[in-house]
Amino acid sequence: MDRWNPSGKVVIVTGASSGIGEATARALHEAGALPVLAARRGDRLQQLSADLDGALAVPTDVTDAGQRAALVEAALARHGQVDGLVNNAGVSLQGPLDQVELEEFRRVLDLNVVSLVGMTQAALPALQASGAGRIVNISSGTTTMVAPGVGAYASTKSAVNMISAVSRRELQDTGVAVSLLLPSITATEFAGGAFRDGRTPRPGMVAHSAGYVGRIVLRMLVTGEERIDIPHGLEQPELTETPA
Repeated sequence: MDRWNPSGKVVIVTGASSGIGEATARALHEAGALPVLAARRGDRLQQLSADLDGALAVPTDVTDAGQRAALVEAALARHGQVDGLVNNAGVSLQGPLDQVELEEFRRVLDLNVVSLVGMTQAALPALQASGAGRIVNISSGTTTMVAPGVGAYASTKSAVNMISAVSRRELQDTGVAVSLLLPSITATEFAGGAFRDGRTPRPGMVAHSAGYVGRIVLRMLVTGEERIDIPHGLEQPELTETPA
């Protein structure tokens, strides 16, 4: 697969107001790309836009089909193209399965799974028109383990894994590469900000910085590689580098 030169590429990043999404937007800007910032918290987006030389900020609830379409239209109106999409917007859900509130579970499924498919559908015509579109879907390392208390959340991200694998195969002849990233524990606002950068929340695990994960997202956009499972433990800087 041809490598991307990120300079000048237009990349929509959902969930860009904090955490991995914000870090990804910063990494893209540093590499010369043009991030399009999408999240519900417009005030946060405006602050980030100011840091990134006026990057386009579009307050967006990705569970709303009209707002998804408006996001893509705004990116095209500003830049005339969309080259990449980072499906990062998502929310956690904690608790034993026998205690999960079903309405809350439906809300999480809608955001983590249904909206990811909807956002992909909304951006796909522009990504195909670019000739070398990229999609990176953010999943979770919880999908590779059996972890009591996060089963409902992990099930939504397991769906993202399958959706990513199938869509990569379905789109392989269209010029659009779909990649899947499984972060380990990351120090963000996720799960109520339970994890702090560099701390060891459980044996063998170290909370990674959002910046580390964002740089790995950038690598995947450049390479179009299929999947990276970020290893637990200390950060591995070589993962942020584009392989030869």
